[in-house]
Amino acid sequence: MLNEEKTSLLDAVRLFSIEKEEPEWMRTKRLEWLEKYEEQAFPLMERISYHRWPLLDTTISAGAYGEELVNSQGLQYDLGDTPKIVQYGNVTLMEQLPQHLIDQGVIFTDLYTAAQDYPELVQEYYMTTAVKPEEDRFTAFHTAFMNSGVFLYVPKNVVIEEPLEALFIQNSHVKESFVKHVLLVADVNSSVKYVERYETEGNEKNSANIIVEVITKTGAQVKFSAVDTMGESTSVYINRRGHLLKDSSIEWAIGVMNDGNVISDFDSDLIGDGSHSEIKVVAVSTGRQVQGIDTRVTNYGKHSIGHILQHGVIMDRSTLTFNGIGHIIKGAKGADAQQESRVLMLSDNARGDANPILLIDENDVTAGHAASVGRVDPEEMFYLLSRGIPKAEAERLVIRGFLGTVIAAIPVKEIRDGLVEMIERKLMKL
Repeated sequence: MLNEEKTSLLDAVRLFSIEKEEPEWMRTKRLEWLEKYEEQAFPLMERISYHRWPLLDTTISAGAYGEELVNSQGLQYDLGDTPKIVQYGNVTLMEQLPQHLIDQGVIFTDLYTAAQDYPELVQEYYMTTAVKPEEDRFTAFHTAFMNSGVFLYVPKNVVIEEPLEALFIQNSHVKESFVKHVLLVADVNSSVKYVERYETEGNEKNSANIIVEVITKTGAQVKFSAVDTMGESTSVYINRRGHLLKDSSIEWAIGVMNDGNVISDFDSDLIGDGSHSEIKVVAVSTGRQVQGIDTRVTNYGKHSIGHILQHGVIMDRSTLTFNGIGHIIKGAKGADAQQESRVLMLSDNARGDANPILLIDENDVTAGHAASVGRVDPEEMFYLLSRGIPKAEAERLVIRGFLGTVIAAIPVKEIRDGLVEMIERKLMKL
């Protein structure tokens, strides 16, 4: 980057940091990685070629126009009465948290407010534990250009029955990178259900860089659901990662329903003995889009359990790649690593890959994998057709059953229904 361009970018990032009233430690970290992000290597993703995608857009803010657009259009979203945050671009439209959760010490707010009001908590975990800036170019870029986010903290022994929801709308009416950070910390023996949705409004060509860090302390339980529906003009990098301590668990249920090109990392680091991660992913690829999904579980702790289940459907001329990685570290005795990746092809022009990878550095463990790429089961089709169901409807029924395992794991009915509706819209081309 030319010195003049770099100076201008540095000034823009520093101004953005000041406008967001970031604490000094966050601004220092941001500016440090602004200087160094171009020196970092790109991450290796097997059988996925993404290096020509526009994933590193440095337009951190659309300026006042972004907020003016939100205000002028009077954007409103149905909040119901559930704990919820709605963010449009880098603007927070609404935060809602019941008083009984506030009284228990639950924090659910935008990341900048959290950094100001709870600096010790945020500084301890933000890009220090689950994901670190120096990992690769995308994580370093994220640290430099992060422009919105959410912080959720569940105190020790607090059990939250109702799900907490976050709706993130990318503002693609303007030229602005979408660099979102979600930091979720579940303290000792706490329990929470969290659901997030990503949408795009507008047709401007933008990039999205999303990092989600979930830290579960001893005995904590998190049920994490997500539905990603980013737009066709958006090139997406998304990294969701769990850092699990002793006897804690994360149940992931993720619907990958984007229309543009996407690379995703869904990872769990089972640090503590007895920690447990279940990752369930469904994906649908259409048109000419390319979606590459790396799902990894690393067993560090003894008797830790990491299971991966990935099901995907590909149509038209699209590409979908599942890389499933199970890694049992030396010393993780009694660990269990299992994975299943299956891709259903509905077009001769589509391309699907399901790549199981097991890395075993310990003897006293259990590990296994299953992978397949194929077409709709003819026996299932014959059964449905023999009962008078039209072929197109029969195919949709088979596909819904194929994807149903993940859909059923999402705890919010409205989100489940929305995911089913999104799948139906994609399948209407059949």
